[in-house]
Amino acid sequence: MNSIDDGCTELKKRYDACFNTWFKDEYLTGRSSGKDPCALLFKDYQTCVKKAILMHGIDLNDAEKPVLGTDKEKQPPQK
Repeated sequence: MNSIDDGCTELKKRYDACFNTWFKDEYLTGRSSGKDPCALLFKDYQTCVKKAILMHGIDLNDAEKPVLGTDKEKQPPQK
């Protein structure tokens, strides 16, 4: 799956590969050292996604607002 922005997709793939390897080879086998070997990749990817979110004009606060069961549930998004 690609990222929210094409410019972040390569970072996402690198992070996903790192995480999957860590999860399979360390976490599931009980050999995890407690250190996150993917932390720097995640930080880079997170920075890219945050920039893309701002670039696309997405307000993350909207994601936390309750909508289901309210009069806003079937309304088109505000522009």
